[in-house]
Amino acid sequence: MDELSPHETELVGRWIESDGKVRGDAVCGRIERLTGGILDVVQDHPEASGWRRLFRDIADGRYWERYYPQSEMHGGGPPALRLIADHEVTTEYHFTV
Repeated sequence: MDELSPHETELVGRWIESDGKVRGDAVCGRIERLTGGILDVVQDHPEASGWRRLFRDIADGRYWERYYPQSEMHGGGPPALRLIADHEVTTEYHFTV
């Protein structure tokens, strides 16, 4: 089940090293599936060049932001997805909810 449940507020992926290779964990995969078609893309953050992107869950109307909390890592690090309040959508994305 990839859909977000009402009690979820943040998903944080991790990179795992195995056999000399680095790959995303199951949470990274879930974030990729969610942002790849389950959630609707609203817009990129106006000042983050694609490193922060706003999504909307059509199931319940909540807004979610994909970001990269370890952006100093190669490739931006693993992704995270967090619930973002309506007032943050307005102030951060200059988007009226």
